[in-house]
Amino acid sequence: MLCKLVVRIAALGLLAVVTACSTLPEGEPAPVVKASQHAVIPDARVPEAPFRASTPSASAAWKGLLAKAEQATNRGDYEQAMALLERAQRIDPDSAEVYLGMAKTHSASGDNVQARATAERGQLYCSGKTQCDALRRYTR
Repeated sequence: MLCKLVVRIAALGLLAVVTACSTLPEGEPAPVVKASQHAVIPDARVPEAPFRASTPSASAAWKGLLAKAEQATNRGDYEQAMALLERAQRIDPDSAEVYLGMAKTHSASGDNVQARATAERGQLYCSGKTQCDALRRYTR
């Protein structure tokens, strides 16, 4: 019982302190400010992005890796080809072309199960009939 009384007195005291902190004189309504009177102040917490010159697409980087991987696959160096393709995939993880290159390399090395799994994943990112059909060939 005494505890409840102490809590209520503390709550009333806190309420009195909060209402005493009002900045308006007693009895006066808050002033009305028109929208045109507001100054536009940018949010200090969100800095503006610095101007950046346009950068070449990341595809320029991974396309060169794809070409080198194809050459490695053609000469039978599947480990080197996969290493290059994995680098290309880190640059652009959503590239169906990279998945296609990986499926081709897995197939050429005789790992048809991995070729199929890679091609199925690549189909999630393919755009265009030619690219999708090429990936689909490895899923059969």
